[in-house]
Amino acid sequence: MTGRRGARSGRGWDALPPRTTRGSAAEQPPGGLDGDETERGNVPARRRRASPGGYSATPGAREQRGSGASEQSESERAREICLRQLAVRPRTRSELTKVLARKEISAEVIAEVLDRYDEVGIIDDAAFARAWVSSRHQGRGLAKRALANELRQRGVDAEVASEALETLDDDDEAATARALVDRKLRTATGPPEAVFRRLVGMLARKGYPAGVAFRAVKDALVARDAEAAEFADQIDADALADETSGLG
Repeated sequence: MTGRRGARSGRGWDALPPRTTRGSAAEQPPGGLDGDETERGNVPARRRRASPGGYSATPGAREQRGSGASEQSESERAREICLRQLAVRPRTRSELTKVLARKEISAEVIAEVLDRYDEVGIIDDAAFARAWVSSRHQGRGLAKRALANELRQRGVDAEVASEALETLDDDDEAATARALVDRKLRTATGPPEAVFRRLVGMLARKGYPAGVAFRAVKDALVARDAEAAEFADQIDADALADETSGLG
């Protein structure tokens, strides 16, 4: 059928819709050009913008969003910081004070929060010191001198630290020193003189007095083998301790 344009469908020939001219309303997508807008090439001179959620971004039509949450008070923030610190390990009052100061918490709020924690027993420097001494002596073999230094670094009062350190007596220190030496001696190599120096140095770093260190190493060497025992018999532990004390 000449002269007729159309497309075959299931119902016969359907007339095609008439062609529209460029720029007509039929070709404009939703949200396209207004009637007073012009088009340069294929790009509109001005397009409407929509904010996320479909709200218009034009002035006066933007959605005002609020936080919905009240601002946290300084006291609440201080308590939250303290609880996070205490969840890792027990802390002294001095340690918590330093942390809060770094977080720019005021001195008044720091005192208020920590005084309350003192009252309810959340922080207790005396209990902290006793637990620290027991744990570090048994776990790391530290002697009183090293433990006193660690407690001082954590801001524990000297009198409180002294009371905690009294839980260790001289026999405890001597037994722990000997156990440390015996453990190290199992894998120690070299002549007895070199082994002796290394083991004494190890005990000194852990805070043991010179006399305790020399006697522990000498006794361990005597029990090791004949060569070590012969060397150890020549050692005067008390004299060496006196000499070392004089050098200090």
